[in-house]
Amino acid sequence: NGRWGVNKGLTRSHGHNKGVSVLKNIIKVSKKLGVKVLTVYAFSTENWTRPIEEVNFLLNLFERVLEREIKELNKESIRIKFIGDLSPFSKDLRRKFVEAENITHHNDKFTLNVCTNYGGRQELVKVAKELAKKSISGEIKPDQINEEMFESLLLTSDSQDPDLLIRTSGEKRLSNFLLWQLAYSEIYITDVLWPEFDENEFLKAIIDYQSRNRRFGGIKS
Repeated sequence: NGRWGVNKGLTRSHGHNKGVSVLKNIIKVSKKLGVKVLTVYAFSTENWTRPIEEVNFLLNLFERVLEREIKELNKESIRIKFIGDLSPFSKDLRRKFVEAENITHHNDKFTLNVCTNYGGRQELVKVAKELAKKSISGEIKPDQINEEMFESLLLTSDSQDPDLLIRTSGEKRLSNFLLWQLAYSEIYITDVLWPEFDENEFLKAIIDYQSRNRRFGGIKS
């Protein structure tokens, strides 16, 4: 978002505002196509290292967007869920996160997962710690730990793993995003920056995905 703003001779903040508009459109298109879950990377654990002015703008943007859009999201039967460590955020912002989840929790047609202060490695460490505590307390035995138990403690435990990862701006890395969950996801990379990722670009990704042969480590029959 910020890179797009600078490229246009505008501010990085302008790019972030534009990115929100794009997200609203992609949500509408996703619903129209029958997508059930959309997960977006809104703020990573590494984003705190950005200039303080940009961080503060992003946090204020969270508040403004929630205040402005939550009623519409609920009206559209969209459930919103925030995934990540929310403890570093202000009390008021955490309250808005909780309120948004509570208002929309009954919606089951479409889920919007918003990864907020999220890091894939941090999530795996969290699960490892929880399993270690359960083992020490005698609640479980180490040899009982399997993939199903591990997955049950992930922040995305109530969603299936993503079918498709869309990476905009030409980047060819996961950037600490859903490291466990993306194990067998198809990956689509486009040079288009997120503020210009419109319906046509989204459809290109979906069409490309539909052409894939998902073998999950097996052999095509």
